[in-house]
Amino acid sequence: MLAKRIIPCLDINNGRTVKGINFINICDAGDPVELAMYYSQQGADELVFLDITATIEKRKTLVGLVKKIAANINIPFTVGGGITSVSNAYELLQNGADKISINSAAFKNPKLIKGMSDEFGSQCVVLAIDTKKEIDGNWYVYLNGGRIKTNTKTYEWAKQATKSGAGEILLTSMNNDGTKNGFAEDITSLLSNELKVPVIASGGAGTLQHFADVFIKANADAAIAASVFHYKEIEIPDLKKFLSEKKINVRL
Repeated sequence: MLAKRIIPCLDINNGRTVKGINFINICDAGDPVELAMYYSQQGADELVFLDITATIEKRKTLVGLVKKIAANINIPFTVGGGITSVSNAYELLQNGADKISINSAAFKNPKLIKGMSDEFGSQCVVLAIDTKKEIDGNWYVYLNGGRIKTNTKTYEWAKQATKSGAGEILLTSMNNDGTKNGFAEDITSLLSNELKVPVIASGGAGTLQHFADVFIKANADAAIAASVFHYKEIEIPDLKKFLSEKKINVRL
């Protein structure tokens, strides 16, 4: 059985790591290069870098910062934010990214997924989905950093995207984001059990048990967290030891 992965996420705004709650109330969380080095040394399995305002500001991801981080870590590195073309992706892969995360641009132009998959291989293409559970009980796709609601249900979009060549799903629950009340197990479980690609759960980590729950109950392949790692409320070695004691396969 493949080891479950623990992945810190660096949300980047104006060159700094930031964190919010439910995608708003953004606060500074530190220098991204220093944090990346720290997580690499701590035993994180991968690192995700999301330039959270690139799409809204209609600009490309911060290539210089990506290059600087990549030079200082020795773990797989996923980069997203403002990537709208195969050439954008190529530039980031040339500057140290191992995988590319696409979100709004892929939804608006689904051919981008196939184009990137054909060019770089599906293992390089991560489809990020920002999702929110509405009062009708369904989970819908949101775009532009959670600012625009669509009428597309999350599972339908994820299924379509994986058929087009997305090799992994990064699923962020807007309802759970930053609350520290646990991951969205229902939608994570649906995607994990129905799709043939790995699903990364994101949004809501607050305790060691939350990670265990999303791996055991929701069958997630990986779990992302930000604030609990940035503010050292949970240390990655302690988390992995806890999960290992729960008989969850992690790389120690």
